[in-house]
Amino acid sequence: MTGKSVLLSAVLAIGLMGQAAHAQARADEAGEALVNDFINNVITLQGRFEQSLVDANGLVVERSSGTLEIARPGRFHWAYSDPYEQRLVADGLNIWSYDVDLAQVTVKPQAEALANTPALLLGGSGDALSQFRFDGSMLEKGTTWVRMIPVDTSSGFERMELGFTDGQLSRMVFFDNLDQRTLVALYDVTTNEPIDSEQFVFTVPEDADLVGVPVVAEGPSG
Repeated sequence: MTGKSVLLSAVLAIGLMGQAAHAQARADEAGEALVNDFINNVITLQGRFEQSLVDANGLVVERSSGTLEIARPGRFHWAYSDPYEQRLVADGLNIWSYDVDLAQVTVKPQAEALANTPALLLGGSGDALSQFRFDGSMLEKGTTWVRMIPVDTSSGFERMELGFTDGQLSRMVFFDNLDQRTLVALYDVTTNEPIDSEQFVFTVPEDADLVGVPVVAEGPSG
């Protein structure tokens, strides 16, 4: 190869690297914009979900499904119907976990329980983004995947990837510190439609045991 050929190859390689870097920068910008739009402009979301837990060996160890409702800021309702019945309700102050088969309800202060977790980013207000940082985007088969990493990983959650199809959240993958992945696929999603506020009110059933003490809203001073 002549000196001119070597120089030309080097110039072409540098040009291609520059194009790739520019394309990646544009993908990252588009992905960040999708997350910002979801956090700031989606007030309510409802739909069906199918969830799979994949262990460190890549084996699916659990499958479940149900419905999801979110009303920002701070309220959501995950209702599992298969293979077992369970409800997770965040009312703005507390998060309630009701296992129907065990007849047991666990309650925790919401701010404490959801800090640096995916649920905070999904159901929180715009300032929830301050607890996460963007870590790149990629386009795969029409879905833009955006990687988000919590600033504080003490919750045991390492990162999540949000998938947007046609500008709408359609897939989520959560990675924990045990090398497990939780995959969530969303279906029949509607956004910014009214949701009955009773969906985010939880009353402990009479036949259920309560574990934990709920936070009570402070009344007006004076």
